[in-house]
Amino acid sequence: MTSQHHTSSLCHHRRISGAPGQHVGSLVHVMWILMMGFTPETWASSETQPHSIKIEGDITLGGLFPVHSRGPAGVPCGEIKKEKGIHRMEAMLYALDQINSDPDLLPNITLGARILDTCSRDTYALEQSLTFVQALIQKDNSDVRCSNGEPPIIPKPERVVGVIGASASSVSIMVANVLRLFAIPQISYASTAPELSDNNRYDFFSRVVPPDSFQAQAMVDIVKAMGWNYVSTLASEGNYGESGVDAFIQISREAGGLCIAQSIKIPREPRPGEFDKIIKRLMETSNARGVIIFANEDDIKRVLEAAKRANLTGHFLFVGSDSWGAKNSPILNLEDVAEGAVTILPKRASIEGEERISRDSVYEQEGKVQFVIDAVYAMAHALHSMHIDLCPGSMGVCDKMDPVDGRMLLSYIRAVNFNGSAGTGVMFNENGDAPGRYDIFQYQLSNTTNPGYKIIGQWTNHLRLNAEDMQWSAGDKLVPDSVCSFPCESGERKRMVKGVPCCWHCELCDGYQYLLDEFNCDMCPFDMRPTPNRTGCRPTPIIKLEWSSPWAIIPVFLAVLGILATSGVIITFIRFNDTPIVRASGRELSYVLLTGIFLIYLITFLMIAEPSTVVCAFRRLFLGLGMCISYSAMLTKTNRIYRIFEQGKKSVTPPKFISPTSQLIITFILISVQLLGIFIWFGVVPPHTNVDFDELRPPNPEYARGILKCDMSDLSLIGCLSYSMVLMVTCTVYAIKSRGVPETFNEAKPIGFTMYTTCIIWLAFVPIFFGTSQSTEKMFIQTTTLTVSMSLSATVSLGMLYIPKVYVIIFHPEQNVQKRKRSFKAVVQAATVSTHLSQKSSEKHNGETKVEPDRSQ
Repeated sequence: MTSQHHTSSLCHHRRISGAPGQHVGSLVHVMWILMMGFTPETWASSETQPHSIKIEGDITLGGLFPVHSRGPAGVPCGEIKKEKGIHRMEAMLYALDQINSDPDLLPNITLGARILDTCSRDTYALEQSLTFVQALIQKDNSDVRCSNGEPPIIPKPERVVGVIGASASSVSIMVANVLRLFAIPQISYASTAPELSDNNRYDFFSRVVPPDSFQAQAMVDIVKAMGWNYVSTLASEGNYGESGVDAFIQISREAGGLCIAQSIKIPREPRPGEFDKIIKRLMETSNARGVIIFANEDDIKRVLEAAKRANLTGHFLFVGSDSWGAKNSPILNLEDVAEGAVTILPKRASIEGEERISRDSVYEQEGKVQFVIDAVYAMAHALHSMHIDLCPGSMGVCDKMDPVDGRMLLSYIRAVNFNGSAGTGVMFNENGDAPGRYDIFQYQLSNTTNPGYKIIGQWTNHLRLNAEDMQWSAGDKLVPDSVCSFPCESGERKRMVKGVPCCWHCELCDGYQYLLDEFNCDMCPFDMRPTPNRTGCRPTPIIKLEWSSPWAIIPVFLAVLGILATSGVIITFIRFNDTPIVRASGRELSYVLLTGIFLIYLITFLMIAEPSTVVCAFRRLFLGLGMCISYSAMLTKTNRIYRIFEQGKKSVTPPKFISPTSQLIITFILISVQLLGIFIWFGVVPPHTNVDFDELRPPNPEYARGILKCDMSDLSLIGCLSYSMVLMVTCTVYAIKSRGVPETFNEAKPIGFTMYTTCIIWLAFVPIFFGTSQSTEKMFIQTTTLTVSMSLSATVSLGMLYIPKVYVIIFHPEQNVQKRKRSFKAVVQAATVSTHLSQKSSEKHNGETKVEPDRSQ
């Protein structure tokens, strides 16, 4: 390297010098040049020199600002960044001017600056920042000579005692690795990556903004406060974005109840169509409408543009980190896509006294301006305390501070505690981090006279969110959903999706199940059914057969008619007790048989009556007793007739036990068998009621009912009737055997017709009774079937055996007269003759012979 080259290099640095009051005026001139669109190359005529601003002073501070954006491929720097670059750089110069004008802070000591452009690129910033350590690098110039052979006169580079910056965390990390090697303290105004809290790796790094671990906690609290449990994350590749998202994911995992649908990284150098692919990926989990975004403002803008191209305006609900904050540049011309976005920004205040940069628009202060000023003041307060301790009474920089010991200065930086430009305390913890104090913003567009960012809450170790101030698309006050699965309806249990604790399928607790807890259904007790919302169980209603039911009206009607008819027959027989027809019908057995018929009709009322112990006892007793009495009497009659005529074929001697008394004894013996069985049943199982919850238990529990009934199963009910069935069948057999006896001699044929009809009725009863066992109205059908069948069988007996006699007694009394008596022998002979004649007549075609027998018995 030649001396000329060094000289040339030094001559192209932009220098701003003069009295403190002149700093800002000169600065405005420089800023105006920058804003007019000059490229970075205009900052220096040689590509070997860093683009910088130099301000003379007794102590020099370094400054790192993204004056330009990252350039396209192959070009280090792009366009000028008005807010994050120019505003922040002006803030440092403004702070220096204020400090240098302050008689109480660093009196008689002027702070200078060397401000460099990082161009928003970490590698470029690293090259630039080597300027800060030039004075600390020992150079060997022994072989360097001027053209005349003389050794060169090389100006000693200024010594930078501390650095303000950088902005992006990736830049700060890159620069911090170099500055720590030379013990140069660094205070950032915007770098929030949690990684920088590692005091072992970045021991000379401090920041006046809180780390993203605090920001991530605040964002987790915001998401949970809005009721979201399923969100995606977007991070710009680099320390800021990746560390922020990692912190968010870690904190959300520890807090529980929040799931990450997708975690997408935006490449450092995105290819064409990359952001469209990102939006497409986000739509793969479209329920995750909330998108947590830790990205630089260029990436934020391109994400919003891609969402608009995909016609998804209003679908995604962004929660932005402080890189978005309250900036307008990322959402310019994309306000409709950004509507409702909730953003976070360290608590700040607008600083009065800042200069206007643009002559064509109203100046709007960038969000980190306050922190730039606080960073400069923190460095100044540390130097002031150091000067008091090392240079007591000295009016300027004393020997002990020339040069400034970087490690000692770091200890003074970590000890500062003063009210910053926002009125809040500026201090650092043992890792160099500032306390977490954030304002929560929402970008509101609809139904407001002043669209833009509105403060909706604060976070200082805990969240205070004013939900009533939030506003979404079209002015809606209801927070949109961002959940994997919506809450289950009442009575539905969650069936979790494996591996995703925020996703589940809802399954209804069906049948007689109720919701035991969030994840399980359980069966209600047998005597209960679920509530309509299936959150518990309720008693099953208990019913019985009501008198007003159609199932009861018909049987009762038949029974009443039967009772009236039976009563009429009994009264008639009693009234005409000594007439020939009554006597000829066998008065004693007739009264017994009519009593049985009466009881058969009466059982209908017992079967329909509300079950109780007494009612159940009477049901057991009378259910089979009426039929037993009736068929015992008829069996005795048919058996008597059969024995008489069978005996007559063999002998003229009458058979035994054919007298009325004998007939009654035989009948009561047959009846006693039924009574004995019933009383044994009483002794073994006393009558009682129960509620049957299984009989009327349809699939829909709303129709479930418990049926109050007596303790009589279908089998026990048939058991009550079984003996009567045996008597009925036996009676039928005898009726068949006696079918050849002339009808004018006895009741064999009417009894036979009665038994044939009764058998048909009960043969029809069996399939109906047992065929309805699965019906939801089983009890009603079976009760009606049973009572109607019994009433019909009683009616058949009454109608065929006694109604004709009553008719003759009442309407044809002339036929109810005494005939001459005949002996048993004569009766037998007549019957025999009649039988023979019937056989002979059957052999003739026209029945030529006919004998008229005597009608008396």
